[in-house]
Amino acid sequence: MRLLIFGKDGQVGTELQRAVPATYSLTLAGRSDADFDRPDSVRAFLASQSPDVIINAAAYTDVDEAEVEPERARVVNVDSVRVLAEFARARDIWLVHYSSDYVFDGFSTSPYTETSETDPLGVYGLTKREGEIAIEQSGCRHLIFRTSWLHAPHGSNFIRTILTLARVRDHLRVVFDQTGAPTGADTVAHVTVRALEHILTTKVRSGIYHLSCAGETTWYGCARYLLEIAHRHGEKLACSPEAVIPVTSEDYRSRARRPLNSRLDCTKLVQQFEVLLPDWRIGVERTVRALIENPT
Repeated sequence: MRLLIFGKDGQVGTELQRAVPATYSLTLAGRSDADFDRPDSVRAFLASQSPDVIINAAAYTDVDEAEVEPERARVVNVDSVRVLAEFARARDIWLVHYSSDYVFDGFSTSPYTETSETDPLGVYGLTKREGEIAIEQSGCRHLIFRTSWLHAPHGSNFIRTILTLARVRDHLRVVFDQTGAPTGADTVAHVTVRALEHILTTKVRSGIYHLSCAGETTWYGCARYLLEIAHRHGEKLACSPEAVIPVTSEDYRSRARRPLNSRLDCTKLVQQFEVLLPDWRIGVERTVRALIENPT
């Protein structure tokens, strides 16, 4: 199977390169190959390719900046994604795409299913939802994986930020009223590979699937846990887990609103692809240990 992966340098794109078996043929594309700020650039690059599956791990992900440059967020998350979908439809190939818990408003008291009503709070979530719709309307064969609270030993994410700040600050203020499941990019990559195997061997229906680790916590709970792991592994930090101060979302001002509930019901994914999703703590510990062993 020939795979074309966009977003090769991102968290999921990097982990995909590690997870995909050597039996697959990989073509990796970064911004210098296909600039999602310019849909024509993506279209031109696709014209030179003959993949069996497109995997799109490229996206505009700066939630706060999206509020001040909504058109750029829409070009990346909608217009260029539409180009991929139209190409996949014309070639009758699969498109695998990653979306976000931000398509929901977060006001539900239960985990969101794939059929829950979407109602994004900000530009980022709105453009991710519009990207989903563009794929669905194209008629291409597709898998859309909505995930949440991504992290990895590389790239910008919550775990890296907390560890960096904890080295120089004796206390940290972290929100405690947002709930979700930190999800390792490696877990997303391995589930994607499992889905590709099903595409080859079984009948898989196009659709949206929720993909996040098992269990739940808050950003505050995650911060305390990752600092406990770091201290346990001998990392010298100025901030102890006990010095993490819980604050509300209202106290922690940001340009974009965040969903208070980011919990995703992954039953459909587990049943369709026969996967076991690990508890969120396993991935967080793995990322923390990697960051300690290879600080950058």
